[in-house]
Amino acid sequence: MDESPVLFERIADHIALVTLNRPAQRNAVNGALARALESYVQQIESDPTLRVAVLCSSTERAFCAGADLAEFAAGRGMELNTKSGGFAGLAYANRAKPWIAAVRGFALGGGLELALSCDMIVAGPTASFGLPEVKRGICAAAGGAYRLPRVIPRAIALEMIATGEPISAERGYQLGLVNKLVAEDQVQAEALALAARIAANAPLSVRESLAVARAAADLEEPELRTMLDAAFTRLMASPDAQEGPRAFVEKRAPVWRG
Repeated sequence: MDESPVLFERIADHIALVTLNRPAQRNAVNGALARALESYVQQIESDPTLRVAVLCSSTERAFCAGADLAEFAAGRGMELNTKSGGFAGLAYANRAKPWIAAVRGFALGGGLELALSCDMIVAGPTASFGLPEVKRGICAAAGGAYRLPRVIPRAIALEMIATGEPISAERGYQLGLVNKLVAEDQVQAEALALAARIAANAPLSVRESLAVARAAADLEEPELRTMLDAAFTRLMASPDAQEGPRAFVEKRAPVWRG
């Protein structure tokens, strides 16, 4: 196994597979992992040929155990955050392209926050999700304290945050935290299959649509309508707006220019 804390692989033409790779530490985030993940986030955003990213783990035992507490003990806690990406280089990253978390094992604390930073989650039956920060005298400061109540029912999110107790993958699926619950050995394959279905669509349309959808919890309808109108105007000026209908009429696969 490569000793790099994060691995990168291009799948087919348009999908990036990003793998957290500190198995002995259950992918706990240290400075090296944060810097490497930030670098790949920026690489994916700047590469016009990449349309979707899948974030997974090199070990089935854990997706990510959150912050590496040994780093805090050594006085290196600030290294877990990067200037442009926040925690682990991803939590607050400014990105337009969709990310899918492929979760096996536990995603706790910062691990759940990384999964919540993604747009979709595919999980196996052994996965669990939790924010145990209150058990350590801290809080879920990488977005978990406000992102979780936006994804699952408020009362359940408040219970998870206040008790620090995790929920199972099945419970997460029932609550809408998990998009797809599949067999353990199919998690990565299913996440890549979902990524392929997204990558087949017009990339500019996906990015513009997701930008509006991501803002839905923050803005009122008049602001969202203005944002959506602007997105539609930009899309109608793109070559893909003509290619899509033309390909449909000609009964062929579209060739997107992005």
